[in-house]
Amino acid sequence: MTIDLKAAALAALLAVAAAGGTGTASAHEAAAPTAQAVAAAPMRLQQLAANVYFVQGVSALGSPANRNFISNAGFVITADSVVVIDALGSPALAQELVEKIRTLTPKPISHVILTHYHADHIYGLQVFEALGAKIVAHALAREYINSETARLRLQASRQELAPWIDADTHMVAANQWVSGDAERLSIGGVDFLLQHMGPAHTPEDTAIFLPQSGVLFIGDVVFRNRIPYVGQADSRHWIAALDELLKLPVKVMVPGHGGASDKPGQDMQLTRDYLQYLRSAMGQAAANLDPFDEAYRSTDWSRFAGYPLFKEANRMNAYNTFLLMEQEKP
Repeated sequence: MTIDLKAAALAALLAVAAAGGTGTASAHEAAAPTAQAVAAAPMRLQQLAANVYFVQGVSALGSPANRNFISNAGFVITADSVVVIDALGSPALAQELVEKIRTLTPKPISHVILTHYHADHIYGLQVFEALGAKIVAHALAREYINSETARLRLQASRQELAPWIDADTHMVAANQWVSGDAERLSIGGVDFLLQHMGPAHTPEDTAIFLPQSGVLFIGDVVFRNRIPYVGQADSRHWIAALDELLKLPVKVMVPGHGGASDKPGQDMQLTRDYLQYLRSAMGQAAANLDPFDEAYRSTDWSRFAGYPLFKEANRMNAYNTFLLMEQEKP
């Protein structure tokens, strides 16, 4: 299901109001500060397999205090070069990641492969572009890059996330687009299987699987130990995408948010269960023609209320799912 950009922008503004935030939210999620902003953790390299590493952001909304370091990124050292997966949420963070890479290898950074085009995963791209890296993404991201939603999100981020996002921060389009359900890239003797998972969290969601090491970078199709941001996602297909992930011989899974997992089936369950619960509760309300406020108040959220970002995200997620279920009604 496709939602036109004007409808998406309106739903985004309603969503951020429902969540008690400020600024402009969207399906390509906002990184708005809150009164409970969490300070940034130090960027620490974590090794997943031979020559495969990642860094983990904090479980919080983006803020000046945490530098918008709220998402994960990874990299693979191949025989010839370094391949980065996702670009983090600001140029300063991307530069810090480059410096971390340089503590391990002087090899050039040849590619950045994106899981999706949300702000907290791509505002560091200009650093890698300046280094001459090829930027690889699914072609379904093109519509967002050129949208008013993306322009407004960046404009709001320059105010909300200063000084980390400023007038010099800009959107960077991929220069190598992939399409279809699957594509294999071989870089420096390492195979990267790009599996299109969308429409799920975003239309362009892409999983990057390293068959030689069994490491899977899944982006925001999985949120580990925190409440997902749903936005205007296709949650029905998102659940189906999670089921497809179980078919891969994954040893270690890196979600877009949260720690790496050596039990991917178990650790993707929260995301799947939450999406299913949203669809069930809001679907019943839509079928009964219940007003959203009444449906939200009468739903038992206790199973999920203790997870990080429940307060900030849950009402927004429920509202967007309510709209989705109304559109899915026969």
